[in-house]
Amino acid sequence: MTAALTVYSAVFMRYSLAVTPKNYLLFACHLINEGSQLTQGYRYLNYHRWGGKEKMDAEKLAQSAKDGAASVADKAKEGAANVVDKAKEVVSK
Repeated sequence: MTAALTVYSAVFMRYSLAVTPKNYLLFACHLINEGSQLTQGYRYLNYHRWGGKEKMDAEKLAQSAKDGAASVADKAKEGAANVVDKAKEVVSK
């Protein structure tokens, strides 16, 4: 669909300037649509063809690992605090 709209906009940009009188409003509308479709096409190709999907998956995996490591570190700190409290109880008796 993006390819079809890109071609459509390009053709009608040409025809908007070929008619008499020149229709600059139609040209501007198709110019904006052409830019939007080219941007959307680039985003599609970047994600599906040029490694964007793999990059997103790697970032999600890295964030998940980071969150997991932070969780383990927090649990280790809690465990160490419990050990210190119990040692203080034993020593004070």
